[in-house]
Amino acid sequence: MNRYRKKTTDPSGLFHGWKSAVIFITAALALIYAYPASAQGDLMITPRRIVFEGNKRTVDINLANTGNDSASYAISLVQIRMLENGGFETITEPDPGQMFADRFVRFFPRSVTLGPNEAQVVKVQLYRTSELQTGEYRSHFYFRAVPKKQALGEPETLADTSTFSVRLTPIFGITIPVIIRNGETSASVTLSDLALTMGNNNQPRLSFVFNRTGNMSVYGDISVDHISDKGTVTSVGIANGVAVYTPNSIRKFQMDLDNQHGVDYSKGTLRVIYSASSDVKPARLAEAELAIQR
Repeated sequence: MNRYRKKTTDPSGLFHGWKSAVIFITAALALIYAYPASAQGDLMITPRRIVFEGNKRTVDINLANTGNDSASYAISLVQIRMLENGGFETITEPDPGQMFADRFVRFFPRSVTLGPNEAQVVKVQLYRTSELQTGEYRSHFYFRAVPKKQALGEPETLADTSTFSVRLTPIFGITIPVIIRNGETSASVTLSDLALTMGNNNQPRLSFVFNRTGNMSVYGDISVDHISDKGTVTSVGIANGVAVYTPNSIRKFQMDLDNQHGVDYSKGTLRVIYSASSDVKPARLAEAELAIQR
C-alpha cells in the first residue's frame, strides 16, 4: 500500500482524468542551484527524465515529500548546456544545433506545498506541435525549494550592528530534462580513448570518451567488467543514467572501479558496455575494450 497521501489540484480541468502514482528516486541537493546529478534530500521525483516522441502528449511528474516537515517548491523550466566533462551550466540562448523545449510544454501547478509523507502530481502537456521542426528539443524542469518565512508573531533576533556578517541560506534544487523528438531522429555512439590509472590508495580509475553523432541525445547505463588472463569475468564498475545531450559530439567521462580482492589491474582486459536503460532487455549502444599493459 502506498504510504503517501496524494494531493491533487486542478481547478482548470485541463488535465482532468490523468492517473498518478508515486515512485521513488533519489534527488539532487545543492546550494543555490542543482544541476542534474545523483540525488538526495526529502523530495523524491519520478520519472527522472521526460521524453515526448511518437503520439505521446501527456506525462505525470510524481512528487513525494519523505521528510518530517512541510516543504514548498517553485517549478519552472530552465535551459542547460552540457559541458564536455559532463558538467552543466545555465544558458539563455541555444548553442548551434540546440533547440529549447520550453515553449512547447505547459504544466500545472507551478508551485507545490507538501506535508510530511504527502505526494502530488504535476501534469505536463505537449502543445503547439504543428510548429515543431524535425529534431530534438530539450529544456529542464527546475524544482526549487522555497525558504520558509518567519512566522507572524515570532520574535526577531536582534543583530549586533557593530559587526558585519553574511548569512548564507542553502536552497535545495532539482532538475530533470524534458525532451521532445519530432520527425526522423537517430543517434549513434562509440567509446574511445580508454585509459586506466591508479590513484590514491591504489584506487583504479577508468576514463574514456563518448563520441555521439546524429540529431538526438543518448542516455543509458555503463557497466565495466574485468576479464583475467584465465577468462574469469568480474563486474568492477556500474554507472547508471549517463547522458550525452545534443548538440555535444563528445563527453569525457571517468569513474572509479571496485578494488576487489582477486582483481589484478596490472593485467587482463577491461570491457566497457554502454546500454540504453530498459526494464526488459537493454539495447547495447556501444562497447569497447582496453587491454591492460603495466
